Amino acid sequence: QMQLVESGGGLVQAGGSLRLSCAASGSIFSINAMGWYRQAPGKQRELVAAITKGGSTNYADSVEGRFTISRDNAKNTLYLQMNSLKPEDTGVYYCNAPVVVIKYNYWGQGTQVTVSS
Repeated sequence: QMQLVESGGGLVQAGGSLRLSCAASGSIFSINAMGWYRQAPGKQRELVAAITKGGSTNYADSVEGRFTISRDNAKNTLYLQMNSLKPEDTGVYYCNAPVVVIKYNYWGQGTQVTVSS
């Protein structure tokens, strides 16, 4: 059974930090790559950070140098450390495995991040 539960969002001032967490079922987490996606108001969902099971990471240009993705394979948990937040980082953040997105289009409830100026 697939399950994704995101947490850690909230309201923060520009320049602040938040740490998101995602508890995933083993059926999803055992898949190689995981990622954090963001859906800003009125925009399509986009992949902002990804990590392989071995720890290789990749970031969207808009968050490079400010966000850090990490994973705990023993706990089936994904993290996103977000620093130097900007108002344009506002949106609902989701974790997922890209292959799950493509094959099943299954999503968790997401966690809202709001950055005030």
